[in-house]
Amino acid sequence: MVMSRRTLRTVAAVTALALLAPGVRADDAGVSLQAIRIPDGGIHPQAQLDTRGRLHLIYFKGDPKRGDIFYVRCDDGGAKFTSPIRVNSHPDSAVIMGTVRGPHLAIGKNDRPHVAWMGSDKAEPKGEGRSVPMLYTRLNEAGDGFELQRNVVQTKPGLDGGGSVAADREGNVYVAWHAPGAHHSGGAHGSQQHEPGHDEKHAPQKHQRPAGHGGDEEDRQVWITRSHDDGKTFDTETAAIPKKTGSCACCGMNMVAADGGRVFITFRSATEKVNRDIHVLASKDFGKTFEIATVDPWRVGTCVMSTAAFAVRGDDVLGAWETMNQIRVAALDGKASEERTLSMPGEAKSRKHPAVAMNSRGEYAVAWAEGTGWNKGGAIIWQVFDSKGQPIADRAGRLDGMPAWSIPAVVAGENGTFKIIH
Repeated sequence: MVMSRRTLRTVAAVTALALLAPGVRADDAGVSLQAIRIPDGGIHPQAQLDTRGRLHLIYFKGDPKRGDIFYVRCDDGGAKFTSPIRVNSHPDSAVIMGTVRGPHLAIGKNDRPHVAWMGSDKAEPKGEGRSVPMLYTRLNEAGDGFELQRNVVQTKPGLDGGGSVAADREGNVYVAWHAPGAHHSGGAHGSQQHEPGHDEKHAPQKHQRPAGHGGDEEDRQVWITRSHDDGKTFDTETAAIPKKTGSCACCGMNMVAADGGRVFITFRSATEKVNRDIHVLASKDFGKTFEIATVDPWRVGTCVMSTAAFAVRGDDVLGAWETMNQIRVAALDGKASEERTLSMPGEAKSRKHPAVAMNSRGEYAVAWAEGTGWNKGGAIIWQVFDSKGQPIADRAGRLDGMPAWSIPAVVAGENGTFKIIH
């Protein structure tokens, strides 16, 4: 299958999934993976390890239309978390409606957490014309709270499907989102009052785009703003790439920064209302310029309401996304070398919302959701792969009971183990 300007090799395999009850240590079933509950009944986790091996976690609580983000840290492998700290300085200013609009976490210089999220109808400060803000904050210098939230949208409002944040160890911080290229003060997709269409309410997180929105989606672009002082100030946003690919308005995106000035962005394009292809953008110059590194085509006349994920370990970067109800993972390096993509084993059953992590042995774990829908939870499925990309038969599993609007998170723990956070 040709998926980009380079040849990508598709690999598929079949393996059995071990059924595990919620809260059971996967290691007890011969699987080097542990399931960890989100503290305080939270949902929609985002987790990363820092340079000292500490686990940083953010999660959501409250009304999915207008709730709060909380932050905790764990220094002992998942046994005990710190007391929760509210991330958003204005109450009820975050939204996860549709699952694609949740907050994102990045760990940067000196292991400082950075958080960005799409604002709710109660969020402040708003943008021009009371448009939806893309909010950002970072842990304060004392480490006991987060700074006042800021709207980083300066000239390109029209946010809908959320955005993302990335940070490196040199003090560079990036926030990206998609919005119309023309001057736009909010509009239908930028409105704080976005409600699902008929099919979005009843289908499994898919809906037909309302009439008249195709042009709006085709005009959407990915915008990125950069900070060179660890998030203290941000430049005016610029287009990630000049090519007009459009952007699926209610699909999420993701971003990650790696060593050597490398930055990766993934989003879903939208042209002619049916070309909703995953695009992976790669930068080698600290996000100043990007090129299209990978395209994974999907011809479908609905908004699939998808999310994507990245994992970084040393020079290795993995991307994970949804295509044709299947979860796919690709090795990314931003170079002109051949890439390899893998489809998850077994029959694809509306697989969504992937998470991915790599361990020190080059193995990687992929987790995803199945059976979810509009205001409907589902199950978390996972598979561990060896360093050659082959699924390990006894390192697969399932956890039922994932709440509505939530997603899985996965990190690589000590001794090559993995931790699913749910």
